[in-house]
Amino acid sequence: MRILGIGNYNELGSVYLRLIREGHDVRVHVAEPGSHDVLGGLVEHAPSWEAALPWIREAGDDGLIVFEEVGRGALQDQLRRDGFRVIGGSAIGDQLEEDRAFGQAQLRDVGLRTAPATSFADFDTAIAFVTAHPLRYVLKFDESYLTSDANYVGMRDDGADVIAIMTRYRQQYRDLGEDPPRFILMHHVQGIETGLGAFFNGQDFVGPINLDWEHKRFCNGDLGELTGEMGTVVSYRGGDKLFAATLARLAPVLRAGGHVGYVNLNTIINADGVWPLELTCRFGYPGFAILSALFDEPCGVILSRVARGGDGHFATRDGYGVGVVLTVPPFPYHHGYAELGKYTPICLPEELTAQERADLHFAEVGLVGGQLMTVGQIGYVMVVTGRGATIESAQRATYDLVGRIAIPNVRYRTDIGDVLRTRGLAELTRLGWLA
Repeated sequence: MRILGIGNYNELGSVYLRLIREGHDVRVHVAEPGSHDVLGGLVEHAPSWEAALPWIREAGDDGLIVFEEVGRGALQDQLRRDGFRVIGGSAIGDQLEEDRAFGQAQLRDVGLRTAPATSFADFDTAIAFVTAHPLRYVLKFDESYLTSDANYVGMRDDGADVIAIMTRYRQQYRDLGEDPPRFILMHHVQGIETGLGAFFNGQDFVGPINLDWEHKRFCNGDLGELTGEMGTVVSYRGGDKLFAATLARLAPVLRAGGHVGYVNLNTIINADGVWPLELTCRFGYPGFAILSALFDEPCGVILSRVARGGDGHFATRDGYGVGVVLTVPPFPYHHGYAELGKYTPICLPEELTAQERADLHFAEVGLVGGQLMTVGQIGYVMVVTGRGATIESAQRATYDLVGRIAIPNVRYRTDIGDVLRTRGLAELTRLGWLA
């Protein structure tokens, strides 16, 4: 196939490398100038995605466009109307993900119970609200351009810490002379955070259902900044009951919007039931790279089948996959990257099996003068994956491979999967959600 990737930061770079290994002709448009060097020397770059459209059209049914991030859903819908095969997202997917209040309303409309949440456009109103209704809250912004650490999970039952962080944000936006983006305050729900996802082919959910357990914070023990994801445990087994009770109900909304791509629902599960938190209507990263560690057939075949509107079923491996994110300073911040982390050499083991090489999912990596080095803007180097019949064996496979990679000042979590293995799975089984 001819495949055109379109994104801001080349976040699906490891997927493109996999597609190249499968024999496909891949070009990637990277919109953000600071990320033009990502996978430099490894993947062909397309300076203009518009100029690459005739190249895709010439391929006919063997042409595929892959969109990475949220925010270009309307463009994807138009390209589909123009006859291109596109996988990634849609306008309705953008709205479900970026407008949290809308997403929560849609979940309630299909019969799901959500935690109480209130949407705000300014901090004064939100501060007054928490003062009048003191509780433990979670602050989440709508806009996709904000980094994950802008969100805040409250710790105090009186909401004083949420008021304090909003007071700080209020002053920051005043100093900038800008209006803040919209945000929600959601009641905090205690339980086991569990995600589930599947592909949607424009008409229905297709293929196997995956479960995922993300580790969002930078440091072991869930301490430090919210990074988006420092590692994840995934499985393609046992999610059918949870899917039928939650994500499956959203099919009519996605069908009406012509969504084609991956959809993930993040939830909290406790003795009171399942509480949906947020939707991701696009390829997640590093989530999709970690899921691909359990694919048992070519990635190109899977993506093409979904984009064509087929049944989307694909073979997956039993057991669990574990993925760990490797970073260099100053990640999760970008200030000072040029001095602290950029162009750090990466030395891989001299002897890698084909499977081990496939388990190295490059992110901000490029080939500079024949040497693999860190590039890009933030120090997000790669994801390393492994798999096994149990979480423990998958952890062992992953960390054994991590230990053979030499990157000066590399930083990563060493506890991905520990809490799930020792407590979480047993509790989910006791609650009856693991089929």
